[in-house]
Amino acid sequence: MNWTTRVTELLNIKYPIIQGGLAHLAYAELAAAVSNAGGLGQITAMSLDHPEELREEIRKVKKLTDKPFGVNFAIGQHGRPFGGFVEAAIEEKVPVVSITGGNPAPLFKQLEGTSIIKLVLVASKRQAMKAEQLGADAVMAVGHEGGGHLGKDDIGTFVLIPGVVDAVSIPVIASGGIGDGRGLMAALSFGAEGVEMGTRFIATKECVHASDEYKRALLEGSENDTVVIKRSLGAPARAISNSWTEKILQAEQAGSGYEGLKTLISGDANKRYIYNGTKEEGFGWAGQVMGLINDIPTVDFLIQRMVSEAEQIRRKWN
Repeated sequence: MNWTTRVTELLNIKYPIIQGGLAHLAYAELAAAVSNAGGLGQITAMSLDHPEELREEIRKVKKLTDKPFGVNFAIGQHGRPFGGFVEAAIEEKVPVVSITGGNPAPLFKQLEGTSIIKLVLVASKRQAMKAEQLGADAVMAVGHEGGGHLGKDDIGTFVLIPGVVDAVSIPVIASGGIGDGRGLMAALSFGAEGVEMGTRFIATKECVHASDEYKRALLEGSENDTVVIKRSLGAPARAISNSWTEKILQAEQAGSGYEGLKTLISGDANKRYIYNGTKEEGFGWAGQVMGLINDIPTVDFLIQRMVSEAEQIRRKWN
């Protein structure tokens, strides 16, 4: 099967499979494994404390792979200044940057005059059109099934992707609810030219920063075991349902606002769960695709299996 799409050509990768930014988890080991397996791995910038740490992580990836990789910038509502991190990425000549959670315009301005490819995560046709207007090279459209931060409109991948494909001329990468070859082929049939996966890549051997308890929750949980938090802040996000997310929802129902929620939804609370497995003292992001996760393979095995499944479907269609 010919896997060439505008996305593989744009990113210079073998398969149109991209690993999500994964706050506090997407570091050199995982990114390099995805890139070496033929996809595009990414490291997370804004989970690091200082631009020099990002520089070190970029150099570590380059030692582990000679393939293209990306750096993800999550620039949400209450994010830190990112200018120094972008400068580090530029100086280290990273090939790809992806932007999630906020207006990409300031970051795009900083990237002017470079050859860095710019990907933007969107959750609506309007956002996709705006990203194209600003100069994005491709958009990653995430449906309501996805893990982590989502759109406000609750539009599922099945409807969102064809709509975004019709709305823009740049390549579209499908995200949300994708974890195997069936999801890959479905995305391509919608007109997308690649897929982005987050939750599925957490449940791999090379996602070394994720605790065994976190991975076990993804393995044993079903599609009914997630919940959307932070709606009251205008930043809905999907996480594994547990007693901590119940506290968050109760605080939201009580009208606590950001000041009342910030400790509950903090990066520290996230890290307590994903690093230490203390699930009653924190939370972990996950999409509904956790209901399709049945093993914790190597990244290479996962991608090769996806490709094999997709090719079997293609033969069946023929």
